[in-house]
Amino acid sequence: MQVLAVGNLREYFHDALQGALAHQHVAVEDQTEQYVVNLLTLFARSEQLFESSADGLRMKPLVQMLSDALEAPTPQERERGLQRLGDVSLFIAGFFAHSFARKLIDIDYHIAMGGRAYGVLAGGLCRGRRQVLGRVYAELAAKFLPLVDALNEISDAARRYTQADVLRLYELWLKTGSPRARQLLRGLGIDAAPVALVQN
Repeated sequence: MQVLAVGNLREYFHDALQGALAHQHVAVEDQTEQYVVNLLTLFARSEQLFESSADGLRMKPLVQMLSDALEAPTPQERERGLQRLGDVSLFIAGFFAHSFARKLIDIDYHIAMGGRAYGVLAGGLCRGRRQVLGRVYAELAAKFLPLVDALNEISDAARRYTQADVLRLYELWLKTGSPRARQLLRGLGIDAAPVALVQN
């Protein structure tokens, strides 16, 4: 594996995201694309992703982030808390989907929490001067899974699949219905047929 030297991280993420979105056939507004590029650039520095605690740097559980946001004393703190929940969920689901194997909390949880956080933010910003930001949050909420797939593509650019990874990819497809996961499985020679649900 080679290390790719990047002169400008923001430009790298911009180009990589545009390529992944085009490959995934996902269209987003320019402001939404810029928001995601800024998020990736910010979280490229691990200290921005983790928070200080008595035990050192760690990531706060999503449910704690939600609780903190809902119990925030001001509307601004509530908004910041929901934004962080959405941002962290999108980044983790997009770049670390393979690490959820055999864990209690799975990618579908991150997708649900992040999409809902952005949706709540969008609803609160539907009027006034911050309408543009409200539309960005609305699009992030509506296209959360396709954006996760695009970020997965960026993350997987240098990844080699083991047998365990293939099984995890199949589990991911079963849980989320991700078109990208199904496409990757097909590329690996596996035709992931839809699973028939048993009705009682």
